[in-house]
Amino acid sequence: MTVFHFFNCAILTFGPHAVYYSATPLSEYDTLWTSIRAAVVYLVTALVKLVCLATFLNVSDSDTFDPYQELLKALFGFIDVAGLYFALTQLTHRNISQNHKFQAVGLGWAFADSVLHRLAPLWVGARGLEFTWDYIFQGLEANANLVFSISLAALGSLMWLRKNKPKTLIPIIYACAGIVATMPSITSYLRRGLGWHLPKVVGFELFSSLLIAFISWQLFVACQRPSN
Repeated sequence: MTVFHFFNCAILTFGPHAVYYSATPLSEYDTLWTSIRAAVVYLVTALVKLVCLATFLNVSDSDTFDPYQELLKALFGFIDVAGLYFALTQLTHRNISQNHKFQAVGLGWAFADSVLHRLAPLWVGARGLEFTWDYIFQGLEANANLVFSISLAALGSLMWLRKNKPKTLIPIIYACAGIVATMPSITSYLRRGLGWHLPKVVGFELFSSLLIAFISWQLFVACQRPSN
């Protein structure tokens, strides 16, 4: 039963990435190599961010919300934006459209994040003798992160790759990208500052990821319309 619980949680955590790749035109255009290279960029970015966090953040035994520490974490969160910028603009891609490029990069980014932060806890914890809902919520959280990563890649594509876009939409694009980049600090505040329990936080992440995805999609469609 414990192994069955582990496989269920693993499929919930990593399965949507494979489903997204297979169910979209990404598989038809063979963008797997683009996703792999984006995952490698994420690992390097995560290493840089880890060094910065270890250097500038103080280790605290308490689980209270520290505004100064969380502000630093939010600023270091923009290292991910720099990594996405490199993945979208500096990596050489095959002859794929802008639509497929940001999806492939976002998919690789989200998969690497799930492997790095969730595979080990699943392997150690989900195979335990005592059943817990925490790892199921962790899988749902990975799904929200997948949507966030693809949305951030879409917004980055609009910021850095689309030259002709309505000027009225530029502040909205940057504001949405900033919200997604600081989402870990927002959820940390909900947990530590407001005392939200994990199910409530995950529900907020799922709802906000769908909302950001809808806004990103509308912005992408609006920027593709020919200007009059």
